[in-house]
Amino acid sequence: MRVLFASTRGAGHFHPLVPLIDACTARGDDVLVVAPPALEALLASRKQPYRIGGEPPKEEIARVMAPVLELPPDDGASMMVKEVFGRLGTAAMLPALEEACRDWRPDLVLHETFEFASVVAAERHGIPHARVAVSAAQFTAATDPLLGPVLDAYGPGIAERLLAAPYLTRLPASLDPSPYAATHRYHEDLRQDVLPDWWGGARDPLVHVTLGTEAGALPTAIGLYRAVLAAVSALPVRVLLTTGHHVDATDLGPLPPHVHVEQWVPQADVLRSASLVVCHGGSGTVFGALAVGVPVVCVPLFADQPENARLVAEAGAGKVVTPAGAPANEPPVLGPDDVRSIRAAAELLLEEPSYGARARSLADEVRTTATAAELLATLAP
Repeated sequence: MRVLFASTRGAGHFHPLVPLIDACTARGDDVLVVAPPALEALLASRKQPYRIGGEPPKEEIARVMAPVLELPPDDGASMMVKEVFGRLGTAAMLPALEEACRDWRPDLVLHETFEFASVVAAERHGIPHARVAVSAAQFTAATDPLLGPVLDAYGPGIAERLLAAPYLTRLPASLDPSPYAATHRYHEDLRQDVLPDWWGGARDPLVHVTLGTEAGALPTAIGLYRAVLAAVSALPVRVLLTTGHHVDATDLGPLPPHVHVEQWVPQADVLRSASLVVCHGGSGTVFGALAVGVPVVCVPLFADQPENARLVAEAGAGKVVTPAGAPANEPPVLGPDDVRSIRAAAELLLEEPSYGARARSLADEVRTTATAAELLATLAP
């Protein structure tokens, strides 16, 4: 069996494909990954073959992003999907994916939700395809109506067949009901290692702080990290902050001994020991935490994060702190009121057992779904 995987740029878009890539590799399938240049270093660190596609010209991205930043969040996200992922991203990636489908001849194409060029190529070559969720289904479905004008320019009915294709998600049904008829739920079989003892034998609750892989590139990133650390480091806890590769620990200034900073630690290793996650509300972090029963404080900044935070709060598995300190259409910042709100939310989740109990209930639901390998057996026997 040959399985082609396709992703847009950004580790948060690629990582949902990883359990399926690993499951294909484990059962002996031939795997090929196609992605933009921004993911080349990540793909080079893995063992699967890959090809690098194109990316839109920087000036085109800048031209589209200028009005996006002036729009309300929902409208901005819609324009990103239509213009950046849809029109520009599809055109840039299509030559590499056409070549892969024509010459490598996969039996199945699996693509993350917002990568569309592989769907066009698969349709042209009669190859089955399925999409892998990177966000909550409700967020994805809100942007689906925008795809017709973009994708149908490459062939009549492509958008309709994309929406009818299998939709693969790791999110439990009670948290994220899906409007897609062909929804398949699965879970990742995590292999976890024990964290190093960065805290000198202390046994206070561990709070994992992360703003994902993209927030570190924001001009306000250092202030964001400092504000969240100010909120949680005042509590009787151990803190592990992961910053991504844009920010170094030395950028944050002196830190107390119970706060440790790393650019990256495998999420599964952290969550094995964590009592609480404080994050930006990104899909990978939020739903990774809930999948192992860890409650979450969400501080949503952009994109699908407000929707993820809302789902967590409505499920009773966490709290939301919506930043109040950022002017409209400016990079997010966190002010003194936000710091106090984050601290209060973290303290509540650590002390009130109902949040952890609800998170563990969601984790139990996740474990009832198919494994990635079992799901693949139904899609590509």
